[in-house]
Amino acid sequence: MEQEQERDVIIVGAGPAGATTATILAQHGHDVLMLDRFDFPRDKACGDAIPAGAIELMARLGMAEKVNQAVQRGEFYPLDSIRIYSPKGNMLQARLKEGAEGGRSYVAPRMYFDAVIQKQAEESGAEFKRALVKAPWIEDGRVVGVQAQFNGDVKNIRSKIVVGADGVTSAITRTLRPKEMQHVDSHRAVALRAYIHDIEEYPHEVEFYLYDEILPGYAWVFPAGKNLANIGLGMRLDVFRKENYNLKQMLQNFLELPTIKKRLLRGGEIENIRTWQLNFGSQKQLQHTYDGALLVGDAAGFINPLTGGGIHNAMISAQMAGKTIDDALQKGDTSRESIKIYEKRIHQAMWKNMRRSYFIQRWVLRFPSIADIFFSYAAEDGILAKTFLEKL
Repeated sequence: MEQEQERDVIIVGAGPAGATTATILAQHGHDVLMLDRFDFPRDKACGDAIPAGAIELMARLGMAEKVNQAVQRGEFYPLDSIRIYSPKGNMLQARLKEGAEGGRSYVAPRMYFDAVIQKQAEESGAEFKRALVKAPWIEDGRVVGVQAQFNGDVKNIRSKIVVGADGVTSAITRTLRPKEMQHVDSHRAVALRAYIHDIEEYPHEVEFYLYDEILPGYAWVFPAGKNLANIGLGMRLDVFRKENYNLKQMLQNFLELPTIKKRLLRGGEIENIRTWQLNFGSQKQLQHTYDGALLVGDAAGFINPLTGGGIHNAMISAQMAGKTIDDALQKGDTSRESIKIYEKRIHQAMWKNMRRSYFIQRWVLRFPSIADIFFSYAAEDGILAKTFLEKL
């Protein structure tokens, strides 16, 4: 089996988590190799909502002009407000405030959004190659690189540390986390996304629908342009399996709701339907660091359990991974003992919000009557609105 020279860092996956990690480490002068099974730009199943915090992090890494150019091209659609509908149709409306550094929220299809960060990583000095990573390369219980397939040829590539950023089906996570320590169905979800081309959108306003048939979950309409929206729904996986639901039928039922149906100009022109699963960041005691390896983003399971949003958390985890790995490389020690501070940093940054979101999702949204009571006390600056606003 062919081998290549040792790299400082191999990052498996070049989505927001992987490319942000690569950008940070390359800007600190490290030899970084990004591997992804797709070339960029490429589509990815997602609701496409990007909160202001993610945009501000991009600006700090030198991407402000790239974001502005994407907005001018119509690839990033600015957002101003949010609507959340209760099971009985009560509506909570709130303004989407700018971030502390002036960032705005957007709807940005992943075809465009991910390509901006991936390009920034390359321009910062990271190398990108298309490859299918089969597994981490392990010697004496320590990750020392990856086994990757390039155009049919399998190579072992050695590195001082490996970052698993290859999403919810991560080959790195599956190998390093024992099966009994992986996500359980009550901390997972299943979702469906499509694009609809004939809907009267509420300009610059995202919509969430918490109706009886989908609780504990929601449907969404995220505008992306004139009469264009990302539309979809998600539900906790254990409930979905228990009730034996069909996602495509659920989407059709959603389009038949009076409040949606009256806005369809030609009956609902749907395309690019895709389904995927999500791992929540609310499950306790999951391991994210190993000897010679670290997990970020969806590969670690940092998705918000109420909103299903994972992009901002992915980039936060990348920021913390970058700092942790930079420190470890400077010390010449990438053992778990050296890098496990990453888990503490993640806990401090995310855990409070994750547990609050999980409580609302599991108990408040489980029962329509409770959800409506909760809505009657909800306010624009209350817990429900803040959670959706911060973690789109």
